[in-house]
Amino acid sequence: MQDYLEGLNPAQREAVINTEGPALVIAGAGSGKTRVLTMRIAHLLSKNVAPFRILSLTFTNKAAREMKNRIAAIVGERTANYLWMGTFHSIFMRILRIEAKKLGYPSSFTIYDTQDSKNLIKSIVKKMKLDSKIYKPGEVYSRISSAKNSLVVPKAYANDKERMELDRFSRKPRIHEIYSRYVSECYKNGVMDFDDLLLNTNILFRSHPDVLQKYKKQFDYILVDEYQDTNLSQYLIVKKLGEQHKNVCVVGDDAQSIYSFRGAKIENILNFRNDYNGYRLFKLEQNYRSTQNIVNAANSIIHKNSNQIKKTVFSEKPEGNRIKVFNAYSDMEEGLIVAKDIFETRMREQASFSDFALLYRLNVQSRIMEDALRKKNLPYKIYGGTSFYQRKEVKDMLAYFRLVVNPNDEEALKRIINYPVRGIGKTTMEKVESFANSVNQPIWSVLINPAITNIGLNAGTLKKLRTFSDMIQQFMQMVNSLPAYDAAVEIANGSGMRRLFQTDTSIEGQGRMENAEELLNGIQEFTESKKEEGEDNSLADFLEGVSLLTDQDTDKEEDKNKITLMTVHAAKGLEFKYVYIVGVEEGMFPSSMAIESTKGLEEERRLFYVALTRAEEQVTISFAKSRLKYGELSFAKPSRFVGEIDQKYLELTGDNILPASGRKKSSQRLNSFQSRNIQAGETQRPAFNYKKTKRTDEPKVSFNYSGSSSSNIKEGMEVLHERFGKGKVINVSGELPNTKATVFFENAGQKQLLLKFAKLKILN
Repeated sequence: MQDYLEGLNPAQREAVINTEGPALVIAGAGSGKTRVLTMRIAHLLSKNVAPFRILSLTFTNKAAREMKNRIAAIVGERTANYLWMGTFHSIFMRILRIEAKKLGYPSSFTIYDTQDSKNLIKSIVKKMKLDSKIYKPGEVYSRISSAKNSLVVPKAYANDKERMELDRFSRKPRIHEIYSRYVSECYKNGVMDFDDLLLNTNILFRSHPDVLQKYKKQFDYILVDEYQDTNLSQYLIVKKLGEQHKNVCVVGDDAQSIYSFRGAKIENILNFRNDYNGYRLFKLEQNYRSTQNIVNAANSIIHKNSNQIKKTVFSEKPEGNRIKVFNAYSDMEEGLIVAKDIFETRMREQASFSDFALLYRLNVQSRIMEDALRKKNLPYKIYGGTSFYQRKEVKDMLAYFRLVVNPNDEEALKRIINYPVRGIGKTTMEKVESFANSVNQPIWSVLINPAITNIGLNAGTLKKLRTFSDMIQQFMQMVNSLPAYDAAVEIANGSGMRRLFQTDTSIEGQGRMENAEELLNGIQEFTESKKEEGEDNSLADFLEGVSLLTDQDTDKEEDKNKITLMTVHAAKGLEFKYVYIVGVEEGMFPSSMAIESTKGLEEERRLFYVALTRAEEQVTISFAKSRLKYGELSFAKPSRFVGEIDQKYLELTGDNILPASGRKKSSQRLNSFQSRNIQAGETQRPAFNYKKTKRTDEPKVSFNYSGSSSSNIKEGMEVLHERFGKGKVINVSGELPNTKATVFFENAGQKQLLLKFAKLKILN
């Protein structure tokens, strides 16, 4: 056996060799926790512990596979194969197959994936004659999954006043009945879903003490990775199995506990000492990933949390660059600045595109960033998600727009003729399409042709088709006379799409609504830009541009060298040389829903800590002074988290200057940039005291974009635009009222604008 202890630092070595008794290994970001887990198992095997007496639980198959491969390289593949190593679900599925008959299941039970479960729920809703628009499979499945992970079975669910009240509030009072039928159907069919693998393991151990005793006796040593992410169900299984030998080693970082929305309980790791008397605590505090400045900045913010296990992470890498912070005048300018900075950094450092990650709090934020990267011809990929323009709700909205502009677009027509549901089913469309093919006409021509009455449809169905075609024709009559944004809003409202999204109160539904509204925001930006530039701004013109954006290259080999866009949640466990954290504003990061409670705010702070610690060499934080929300320009406050980072680790770029102490001086700026707002009311904290890095002057603007008079705009002036930011007038031409100005904006480049629409603000 090779010297597996070689190369471990003292803290790692202590965590590896002290294998007896309960142990809590707190592993800071980038501290080599996977290596410690792996070497600890190798050390146990070197002490002649039989591999089948070791249980190692992970959260991903990838982590289990990597650990097993590393161990196999040390002790040999044959020995490694006897380890009980895998994800919670895979390990306990293995136990349930052995013990299935005790629960009344066949050992060959099958596993439902999420879609299988949703399909069964859809079928049950139909049998119960419930409204499928209210009892949506995704929402019902989410409620059932939450109950199972909290070990709440159907009978207990019906007696849970809080759950029942929540269901009544969301107009779904019969979820408990659906849950009961769902469980019965699964049992009858010899099926378990993913949540059952944990729920049924708990039921097995509770109802059959002999089985629990068998596995308690077998597993001398239990190791759990990412313990801060365990839910109640997982916590109880580990606690029961570890009761006999007490050799339970959990590895995790309470500072990276960010999945409470999935049922994860940070209390599991914080209360480990209460669960296991005589435990030993090991702290892995050396970060091998990030520069000293990044690590120190991350420490300075996470130390603000009160509910944590104290540690001080350090790095012996070079000091590195300070964290860059910049503000933008608008969300559009923010995207342009980020894209420009990525382009320049890549050229200067000769970096690969894959060295860059762009992180955001909400999926909806990707739209602005995708558009900005495309304008710079920078390749990117959406990690763990879908490109904004490929999301279903966005494609559905675009399909309506496409059909109104071109009613012969049959793919668009078929996509939305029954969405929202209007009773035009598959059989009806097959008859219509068949008739259209027989007369060699587009489907739309058939729908508006009186001869449709002759194709064998009943009066009710014909009425539904006429209602749909009348609606589209009304949209067609107004679309050419309205700007793109106004037309899009009319279609979104008139089609019922907007109402459909607004009435869905689930987390998924909220995301769909945000994406639909973000699409409208994008159309509004397009409309305003084209109006100012004196160009056509119809819906057809918007679609012409966006059609080039929706055809994404899916070549996986090429994906390897692309900028990565993802939410911060998706970024956990990953690392990049250059990390951009965008939209760091109050109400967005931290999210508006989290600000109301200390617990929620502390999780948001941990999420920000995770974002910072993804970077190896450089972090750039950005926020905008204004952002389009629901079609309205709203002012934004910089996140309190920016103010909580120790100033000595920050570098402000451009004219990003927040006054040191002068609240009086601050009031001359955008009202949301007063220092008291940085801490959202925490006036005892000192205000920002940033050192100016480039400009020595600061334009005092009120952000009231009434604009300067067109006749006052002259060549050579510095001006401010509400979306493009600062620029310089390089030419003015034409006579009033159609005077145009050519302006070179620092981040948006050169634009020719009609002054009567541009609302330029003179800065000097």
